[in-house]
Amino acid sequence: MTDVEKLLQLLKNKHKLVAMLAPSFPIMYDSAKIISQLRALGFEKVVEVSVGAKETNRQLGEYMKANPEKRLITSPCASFVRFIRTKHPEFVKYLALNVDSPMVATTKIVKEKYPDHLPVFIGPCIVKKLEASEDYPELNILVLTYKELESVFSQLLPSTPYTLNPTPSLDLSECSTRMYPTDGGLADSSGIRNIIGNDAVKVVSGYKNCETALIEFQNNPKIKLLDILFCEEGCINGPGITSTLSIDERKKRITDYALNGNPANS
Repeated sequence: MTDVEKLLQLLKNKHKLVAMLAPSFPIMYDSAKIISQLRALGFEKVVEVSVGAKETNRQLGEYMKANPEKRLITSPCASFVRFIRTKHPEFVKYLALNVDSPMVATTKIVKEKYPDHLPVFIGPCIVKKLEASEDYPELNILVLTYKELESVFSQLLPSTPYTLNPTPSLDLSECSTRMYPTDGGLADSSGIRNIIGNDAVKVVSGYKNCETALIEFQNNPKIKLLDILFCEEGCINGPGITSTLSIDERKKRITDYALNGNPANS
């Protein structure tokens, strides 16, 4: 059974569901429309994964304050974590695996607040499916890409009328970490530069740059934190996104939502 089929079955059975929207969602969706659509499908709760990103930042900051001698490579990017495990296991010891990814942190918050609901992560990354099923099976997270969500919409919403609420309410939201899907989003939103110094942070994105970044990290002990994402320019360029927007236009959508609560019209 595919993940789309699993969600369709859960909706058919009227299971209590929480939609967890990854911070990149404004690239594809107007916030008012997507919240209204998800509620029309049958999701009882809609939350932003930026809530969990704030917790990720808190955990990372506390760890680095408590362990100033440690050198870390960030681990929210499931693709890069698997790249390290399979291609460069010698770097596994640097991965900040004791810090929850935003998806995992959000799920834990959701399970505490809504213990009888199933978390459904909706985002741009295919490999998040492996993070959920292989690394955190006990959390029982159903992961769909935006492309897969569009398939669900195409099957259900034409026959399910819904009212567009111009001021929909998210059940959990956090504006301080809405820039997370952009290149350097973690470093910029966490305040980590204030803890370890600006020169101690290295920001990298794109799979073509990963090998070089690891060599530099290995050879330059002044780098205390490598903030790295596998997709070029970050999660805003994830494979689960369907968009004709340029990278600059995608960044503008994210920035506008972070500042104003709504993506710019393009």
